[in-house]
Amino acid sequence: MKRYGNLWSEICSMENLRKAHKKARKGKAFYREVKMVDQDPEKYLSAIRETLLNKTFKTSEYTIFERKEGNKLRLIYKLPYYPDRIVQWAIMLIFEPILIKGLTNDTYSAIPGRGAHKALLKLKKELNNDVQGTQYCLKLDMQKYYQSIPHRKLKEAYRRRFKDPDLLWALDEIIDSTEGEIGIPIGNYISQYSGNVYLSSLDHWLKEDKRIKHYFRYMDDMVILHESKEFLHDLYEEINTYASETLGITVKDNWQVFPTNIRGVDFLGYRVFKDFVLLRKSTAKNLKRKMRSVKRKIENGGRISYTDYCSFNSYKGWLKYCDSFRLYEKYMAPLEESMREYYERQILKLTDEEKERISYEEWYARSLYDPQEKKGGNKHDRNKRCENG
Repeated sequence: MKRYGNLWSEICSMENLRKAHKKARKGKAFYREVKMVDQDPEKYLSAIRETLLNKTFKTSEYTIFERKEGNKLRLIYKLPYYPDRIVQWAIMLIFEPILIKGLTNDTYSAIPGRGAHKALLKLKKELNNDVQGTQYCLKLDMQKYYQSIPHRKLKEAYRRRFKDPDLLWALDEIIDSTEGEIGIPIGNYISQYSGNVYLSSLDHWLKEDKRIKHYFRYMDDMVILHESKEFLHDLYEEINTYASETLGITVKDNWQVFPTNIRGVDFLGYRVFKDFVLLRKSTAKNLKRKMRSVKRKIENGGRISYTDYCSFNSYKGWLKYCDSFRLYEKYMAPLEESMREYYERQILKLTDEEKERISYEEWYARSLYDPQEKKGGNKHDRNKRCENG
C-alpha cells in the first residue's frame, strides 16, 4: 500500500482553512462561535494555523449527551466549532480522497457518491443477477464498535497510509482526546472515517484472501452472500477470529445465516429481495403510527408542526427506495395537500437565518418533497407491493 507524505503544509494553508470554515459552518451560521469567526475570519483562521504549525493545538473538552436511536441509547460527543470542527474539516479536505483510494468498492458509509441507497441498489442487483450464488446470507455487526476500537491499532492503521509525521501527530492527538486506550467518540467528525479505515483491512482480507464475491459493508454492518450456508458458518468463525485477534474487537452474538429468498436481506432499514425491496417492519410500523397521529391532529383542527412536516418528508424519502405503493397511498397520500399548504405557508417564508437553523438532516428531508410530484409517483410504485400496507 502506498504511503502518503508532505500533506501538512497543504492542510495548514490559509486557503484550505478558509474552505474548512466554509464547510464546517454550513447550517450553523446562527452559532455564537460561527458568528465570532465570521466577524474576522483571517484573524481566527490564522490563529488556528499557528497552533497547528507549532503543535500547540489540543482538542477541546467534549460536551457529552445521550441520543436514542431506535432501541439503542448512544453517547454523543460534541466539540466546539472553534477551533475543533474547523481543524477536523481542514484535515478531512486533504486526506479524505487518499483514504477512499484505500477502501474496497464494497463499503458504502461516509463515502461521497456511495451511501446507503447505492448499497441497496447493488445488493438487489446481485441478488437478481446471481440467484445461485446468493442463496444464503451471513449478516453480522460488531459489539459496540466505536467504543471498542483500540487507539494503538487505529494509529497503526493510519500509519500504513500516511508517513507525514505532522499529520500523524494531529491524528494521534484527536484519537487520544478521550480517556483510556480504547474507543473513539461517536459524533466526532473524523470518527466516521476512522471507523471505515479500521475495518478496511477486514474488507481486503475478505475480498482478496477469501475471494468473497458478494460482500457489503456499511460502517460495521456486514452482509455476505453465498450459495452454501456451511461455507458461511465456517466464514463467520474466521471473521470472528480475525476481528478478535487482528483488530481487537468482537462480533456481536446476534449474527445469522439464513436463506435470502424466504426473508430477504434486512439491511439499512429495508428488506431486500431479488425482485423487490420492502421497508423494514419496525420502520413501517413507526411510519404508520406517526402518520395516523398527524392525520388525527388535522382532523381535529390542529396545526401541522415543523416536526410533523419533517417526519412526513423523511418517511417519504424512505419510501422512494422501496416498493411502497399501498403504504404511500394509505398513509401518506391523504396528507399531501396539507403538507403542500404548510410548505407554501411556512417554509417558503423562512428568513435566511431561520433556514440556517434547520439541521442538515431536516434540510435533506425537506428536499425530498417536490410540490409538483405526483402522488406515489416513484419508479418502484408500479409494483404495488408494500410491507403490511
